[in-house]
Amino acid sequence: MINVVAAFEKHWSAVAGASLVAGWAAVTAVFAADPNPTTVRDAAQYIGVNDCALCHKGKKVGDQFDKWQAGPHSKTFEVLATPSAKAVAAKLGIADPQASGKCLKCHSTAYNWTEQRQTTTIKPEQGVVCESCHGPAKNYVPRVSTDLVLEDPLGQRSLMDFLNPFTLRAKTCYSIITMDDRQKAIRAGLIYPAFQSCTRCHNEQSPTWKPDRYVTKEGKHVGFDLRQNFVKIAHPMPSSQ
Repeated sequence: MINVVAAFEKHWSAVAGASLVAGWAAVTAVFAADPNPTTVRDAAQYIGVNDCALCHKGKKVGDQFDKWQAGPHSKTFEVLATPSAKAVAAKLGIADPQASGKCLKCHSTAYNWTEQRQTTTIKPEQGVVCESCHGPAKNYVPRVSTDLVLEDPLGQRSLMDFLNPFTLRAKTCYSIITMDDRQKAIRAGLIYPAFQSCTRCHNEQSPTWKPDRYVTKEGKHVGFDLRQNFVKIAHPMPSSQ
């Protein structure tokens, strides 16, 4: 059996620019849709985008957090305040789309695909965060407690330093977020490749759905095309040097 995940990872580590859309036929055949889009995800297992950012910021990881922040998913709540969104909502009898669960079930991870807010860990205004695509992270991003020794490396302390307990030699307990190897994370609940989640919202239930919005590489008219949309949010890990 072909290891599709490994093939996908190898592909993304070597591509850039226009070549991002190459070699998708075999992969999208398997992962074009959520295997079970009706599955309820446990909102209590969300850790929130701020925790995700701790490990996914910076050049070392391909500026993944910054790419999300600059991309369309982080702005899905803002979009609901636009005149066009308000016009669509008005046709459905919705006065304020930013306050409506009918809209927020897809425009905010905090609603977890329901019409009621399901978690306070994620704010509605944060839009669609990492865990909408990759799944609730508490099980695959374990927290590990350890001891940290804080001390003045220069051995120089002013009176203010002396009065500040955090500059003295002290022990404190803190949490490190660490993710095991990818296969272990997948077994623990990580959704990867993440585009298994796309059709939970990008489907005919959307009030702005157009069945012929896109033309696929093969010339077929469809309402959602994974190839064309995934490149807009792509955030692969950099190639190892």
